[in-house]
Amino acid sequence: MMMKKLTMYYDGLCPLCQAEILFLSRRNQAALLSFVDVNSSQYSAEAVGVSCQQALDSMYAQYDDGELINGVDVFSAAYQRANLPTLAWLFSRPSLRPMLNWGYRFFAKNRHRISSIFGPAALRLVRATAKQKA
Repeated sequence: MMMKKLTMYYDGLCPLCQAEILFLSRRNQAALLSFVDVNSSQYSAEAVGVSCQQALDSMYAQYDDGELINGVDVFSAAYQRANLPTLAWLFSRPSLRPMLNWGYRFFAKNRHRISSIFGPAALRLVRATAKQKA
């Protein structure tokens, strides 16, 4: 079965979000993921059908056929496309959904505070790991 390409809409002003996108982009060998910063001119709320504020409040992604997904579903789909089957499986477990959804909502609401603590280190780690592989 051929996987549909997925475009992820992320907060480019959030260092943890940047680290996640950089990590996923480095694992995007099959070119099934693309990334758009909702704070950039590349993002069109009209074209996507999601306001910038909605996109900042919850992670959104769109398949190449136009179908929108958001929240924890985005991570499961992204990890599958980045060849991270264990993470994809974990994020798709119905029994874990309530906890994952709660955790993601908490993170999304507080991402800038959380990211100010953990983001710079996470971004350095992802960049350093990428340099070692290069």
